[in-house]
Amino acid sequence: MAEEASVSAAILVIGDEILSGRTKDKNIGYIADYLAQVGIDLREVRIVPDVEDDIVAALNALRHRYTYVFTTGGIGPTHDDITADAVAKAFGVPIAEDSRALALLLERIKPEDLNPARRRMARIPQGGELVENKISKAPGFMIGNVIVMAGVPSIMQAMLDGVAPWLKTGAKMLVETIEAGNIPEGLYAADLSDIAERHKGVSIGSYPAFVDGRFRNQIVLRSKDEAALAAAIGETRALVDRLSRERKTA
Repeated sequence: MAEEASVSAAILVIGDEILSGRTKDKNIGYIADYLAQVGIDLREVRIVPDVEDDIVAALNALRHRYTYVFTTGGIGPTHDDITADAVAKAFGVPIAEDSRALALLLERIKPEDLNPARRRMARIPQGGELVENKISKAPGFMIGNVIVMAGVPSIMQAMLDGVAPWLKTGAKMLVETIEAGNIPEGLYAADLSDIAERHKGVSIGSYPAFVDGRFRNQIVLRSKDEAALAAAIGETRALVDRLSRERKTA
């Protein structure tokens, strides 16, 4: 991986089964964590149905806006697996059976069992580089700044590992979580806003949760600037400590 100052990404999830609720997506969170670890900023996620025009429109919007676009879903053997065709259309290139991809399929499938449906998984847009899939051999591919991966989580994860060495990366995001306990957000909202205003390079968010029948708040600070983050953390911890003392003595 080559490091750059700022590298951005989007995820395009493709599949009627996701939008219908039949399949619960497990890939977005995994990819988000993975990218954060290597210094790629995930900026946007879209979910589209198995409709070619929708895939093409979303892909063209995202690939011109971000360093990378990661797609999941729609590269299997059935008639509704149209992602490869849509990607080819978005880039304006032909798509055909790729001898490299076919050879990979034959490592797992007997020649007599390689029917037309399975051969669909060897169709790659012209100019695409194959992305390794150690689990089922059927490859993903990368064309331009678009990485096309399977929707099955274990296979997607293998493909993400396969493409990672090719990616440019940036400075890693540093994250600190401060427990605010049962202090109501309304008590610290104004002060937290002031802290955020003083430290423009730090993203500060408050996240309430309902745990064991009680509200619990966490304040999360993020920045690529270690010094700025440390300063904001110090002020935020001081704020939480002060409010905790005041509530105990009230």
